Amino acid sequence: MASLKELKGRINSVKSTQKITKAKQMVAAAKLRRAQAAAEAARPYAERLSGVMASLAGKVSGDGAPLLLRGTGSTQRNLLVVVNTDKGLCGGLNANIVKAAKLRAKALLDEGKDVQFYLVGKKGRAPIKRDYADRIEKHFDTSEVRTPGFEEADAIAADLLARYDDGEFDVAHLVYPVFQSALVQNPTVDQLIPVPAPESSDAVGAGSVVDYEPGEDEILADLLPRYIKTQVFGALLEREASEQGASMTAMDNATRNAGDLIKDLTIQYNRSRQAAITTELIEIIAGAEAL
Repeated sequence: MASLKELKGRINSVKSTQKITKAKQMVAAAKLRRAQAAAEAARPYAERLSGVMASLAGKVSGDGAPLLLRGTGSTQRNLLVVVNTDKGLCGGLNANIVKAAKLRAKALLDEGKDVQFYLVGKKGRAPIKRDYADRIEKHFDTSEVRTPGFEEADAIAADLLARYDDGEFDVAHLVYPVFQSALVQNPTVDQLIPVPAPESSDAVGAGSVVDYEPGEDEILADLLPRYIKTQVFGALLEREASEQGASMTAMDNATRNAGDLIKDLTIQYNRSRQAAITTELIEIIAGAEAL
């Protein structure tokens, strides 16, 4: 049985940990409001851009379509762009993202495809490296900036587009979390390159004759890279909101667990203290009676 000094030390240690988790929870809650607002504000733009692309893509097809839309004609070489967080203490968020990426990689490998990983964020590197060390194409570090924004998304998209133009891969998939609430962040796998033709009944120009100036080809040539940057930027925003939501939930659970542990240790400490006092009284009384 632990001594009173050891129990008191454990209680103080758990109390210190509880203060840290409580502070982390409050910081995550404050950051969550801003991150959630940014992620939700970006969604209407992405949806509207998809609608415009649906209208344009329906008018351009075949060999005349841009490379980013028609693809290379092959799906053999696949690149998984996995967006993880740079910091821990956010529950099972990163584990779920990595799990989704590994499932997608396994499915592609079972089909005889070639798979490479393009890792964004630090926390997904180790678990993917354990199983696919020879398939990691690049690490893109976002830990040096306080909050990754459009500048980082632009750099990632530009790198991916350059690799695609150089023929390094045929299909790129974006693996990232979609924020729904502080309790729910769903890992999602979307095709990023070539851009899938959006299907939307609310597309701009649907059911009507629209003349574009310049032509659809010229507009798509400029719009497709912008669309890819928007998708990557949206994934980074969703990641930030998901990270703060998962962190707030995880730290709240940790704070509650620390409180329960403090309560149990305090009861054990009081019982041990009472037993020690009782033993001392018995020894005093027995000594007095012996005299």
